[in-house]
Amino acid sequence: MNSEEEFYDAVTGFDSDNSSGDFSEANHKVAEMLDLDPHQSNRTGEHNGETEIQENGIKRHRTSLPAPMFSRSDFSVWSILKKCIGLELSKITMPIVFNEPLSFLQRITEYMEHIYLINKACSHADPLERMQAVAAFAVSAVASQWERTGKPFNPLLGETYELTREDLGFRFISEQVSHHPPISAFYSEGLNKDFIFHGSIYPKLKFWGKSIEAEPRGTITLELLKHNEAYTWTNPTCCVHNVIIGKLWLEQYGTVEIVNHSTGDKCVLNFKPCGLFGKELHRVEGYIQDKKKKLCVIYGKWTECLWCTDPTTYETYRKNEKRGGEQKKLKPSEDVIKSENDEADDMPEVQDTVQFIPGSKLLWRINCRPPNSSQMYNFTSFAVSLNELEKGMEAILAPTDCRLRPDIRNMENGNMDVASKEKERLEEKQRAARKERAKDEVEWQTRWFHQGTNPYTGTSDWLYSGGYFDRNFSDCPDIY
Repeated sequence: MNSEEEFYDAVTGFDSDNSSGDFSEANHKVAEMLDLDPHQSNRTGEHNGETEIQENGIKRHRTSLPAPMFSRSDFSVWSILKKCIGLELSKITMPIVFNEPLSFLQRITEYMEHIYLINKACSHADPLERMQAVAAFAVSAVASQWERTGKPFNPLLGETYELTREDLGFRFISEQVSHHPPISAFYSEGLNKDFIFHGSIYPKLKFWGKSIEAEPRGTITLELLKHNEAYTWTNPTCCVHNVIIGKLWLEQYGTVEIVNHSTGDKCVLNFKPCGLFGKELHRVEGYIQDKKKKLCVIYGKWTECLWCTDPTTYETYRKNEKRGGEQKKLKPSEDVIKSENDEADDMPEVQDTVQFIPGSKLLWRINCRPPNSSQMYNFTSFAVSLNELEKGMEAILAPTDCRLRPDIRNMENGNMDVASKEKERLEEKQRAARKERAKDEVEWQTRWFHQGTNPYTGTSDWLYSGGYFDRNFSDCPDIY
């Protein structure tokens, strides 16, 4: 197995051998609207063959996994990675103990956890407010990585994942369109035909001895159909530290530019590197501008919250700050809980939260994780539901859907030995199929996406071909 396969999920901004889970704000919002307790549901995590329906007809999703997380204390990432210093991380097989029971395609789906921000963007008449909501959505999309120490499974070539959430108003389909290099394509649309969200993910990996860095490749596109607007951006660079010794920790850094291709407005977000003393860890700062001037300043942390204020107020505050003026710190609320691991081995200590500038408007705030999250790979509430296989679902899903992968299913159920054997079997089956195609000089044909050009950026992209939800799966490959 290829390291660029094994680690691309781990350090893309969707996984990482250390990110964390945050409790789904989207699910909270829906629960609040419906006057429900978002923590209620199948507490055991075991499917009893029946779908729970609440009084108002909205389906409940599980809130626990069938088995607790397996201990990794007896395993060392370094024992494997030390063979790869100076190499492309090209051919490494990672023990299953370093995985989490999700495919990378499911991890991509976690973009939709904060879909309420897309809905908010659709509802605003002011283009500035729409850009603010889109910027918050782009930042929230990487927040699910925080403290997630397991890596998702590499998708097999041709693997797919679909998710329809009527309660949240969207449906989603993804496909593994390339194995070398590994490329995952996705497409999502609002059930009310109000947005389209699509893209392809292919990170460039670098191993620096003590850290693994993933430079993002691929364009993310959000189209707001009512406003005839399209926004594009790429994710920040993700870096996992302490792969040799100490506690793994993750940071995001680099500049993310969100472009509104209809108005020409831009949002430039600077994900700041940690720095020598950890002062800038997780901080995000940036601004929104039209073709003439800055319209507002955005600041916060991708692990915590995001605020905006007008440029004059921001500059005045910063000047006063440099002169030693008083600073009002945002106190953690019930919705913002600091990690108990902030002061772990070799991890920069974070002693303060975001410094609130009076008059600022809150754009987004992360919610706390479920109380049992630490026993569930630090999954968010949204992530816990992604691999749920309900009664009758197998008859509807494509046979390539990753809910049907036996290695992931066995790991989720706590059968680690069986999961490891199944993982090896699937990898060998994929290699044998590749050799057979090479022997017959047959090229792989993707099923739901095709390679083309992004209509807004002019760059290479994988575009949705349509037809998945017609559910004609007769020609899907046998990959499991």
